[in-house]
Amino acid sequence: MNTTTTVFAPQVSFWQALGFWFKLGFVSFGGPAGQIALMHEELVVRRRWISEKRFLHALNYCMVLPGPEAQQLATYIGWLMHRTRGGIAAGVLFVLPSLFLLIALAWVYIAYGEVSLVAGLFYGIKPAVTAIVVQAAHRIGSRALKNNLLWTVAAASFVAIFALDLPFPLIVLGAAGIGFVGGRYKPELFQAGASHAQAKNSDGKALIDDNTPTPAHALFNWTRLFQVLLIGAVLWVVPMGYLNWHFGWDHTLTQMSWFFTKAALLTFGGAYAVLPYVYQGAVETFGWVTPAQMIDGLALGETTPGPLIMVVAFVAFVGGYVKALFGADSLFLAGAVAACLVTWFTFLPSFLFIFAGGPVIETTHNNLKFTAPLTAITAAVVGVILNLALFFGYHVLWPSGFQGAFDWPSAVLAVAAGVALFKYKRNVIHVIVVSALLGVCLQWLLP
Repeated sequence: MNTTTTVFAPQVSFWQALGFWFKLGFVSFGGPAGQIALMHEELVVRRRWISEKRFLHALNYCMVLPGPEAQQLATYIGWLMHRTRGGIAAGVLFVLPSLFLLIALAWVYIAYGEVSLVAGLFYGIKPAVTAIVVQAAHRIGSRALKNNLLWTVAAASFVAIFALDLPFPLIVLGAAGIGFVGGRYKPELFQAGASHAQAKNSDGKALIDDNTPTPAHALFNWTRLFQVLLIGAVLWVVPMGYLNWHFGWDHTLTQMSWFFTKAALLTFGGAYAVLPYVYQGAVETFGWVTPAQMIDGLALGETTPGPLIMVVAFVAFVGGYVKALFGADSLFLAGAVAACLVTWFTFLPSFLFIFAGGPVIETTHNNLKFTAPLTAITAAVVGVILNLALFFGYHVLWPSGFQGAFDWPSAVLAVAAGVALFKYKRNVIHVIVVSALLGVCLQWLLP
């Protein structure tokens, strides 16, 4: 029976969907796991806009893409429901509130960061962030390391970045090569796990149900693919070309745009995986932020809605502000422009992946040749995140280096945050808020 008109005919208008995507952008706390769970509850269980099977099919594609999977999932569903404008609306509104909040918070941080109250807040937040990164390594590792080979890939990636100081892109390429070869000779070791937290089943048909035919706009077409890639190229080349022409290749804005374009293509495994690469560039190579500011930026990213990778907006704002790109009288403008530019170049690839790859995914399922390299990359990500946890722990517990004093209050806060996260399964936001308040108290009590 043809159900194209009876099942898929839009019973949810674009403007109704727009209202939901707007709301989602302001309440999407809790990192990708929390954001995906929230979308599942709203879109699958309560609103019945999409079925469980179709939701997970879209999610599995987003999980193996570089970039923020929750934002890409929102873009995918918006695109599937209401064509390109639906995808743009869903994806942009997922990011926009976070961008505005981070610009405001970064300005307060960099302008008033030495105020005792602000310093106390961050003194408490930093140990909590260290515990959160450790939890991220455990969470991803428990899902990704399904056999001894993947454990070996994770261990090798840790040694490569911790002991050998190899760049993150090289580690990604090495892991992808292992997956490419292994997927052909030992495919059973690289079966991509499609299991996510099981949610409640819902009764009744969904707007996009299991048997709903793929809508016309989501069918693969070579002409449409070429159009999407051409538009994407123009949207990247025009601003990048203008920056290079007006400011020069070595200018901070140009280098930020180029650097975060590369970062956007390397974020396999989520934001935690690319943070070491961002650290290498933003702290060591370009000096846009200090190590302490990098940790503070991650803390702000954890406490605001939207993708955690939005920490790049904080990095860009601080870098643009401190370097006074537009002169001493336009510090806020310099930071805001840098943050907006970096956000544009960071998220543009995510939209292209959905609009260009979505039609293929709607017609192709479970292609191991495609997923095996990405499974290996996810395993390597675990080792990279563990290195990131050690980096954060070092700067938090020994703020003056190993030759300095051990910061035992920070150690107590880190252990307490770890217990709250691992044993009592407390919400990340709750842990950060409590840690921040304790930090203020400690700053007031301790000399």
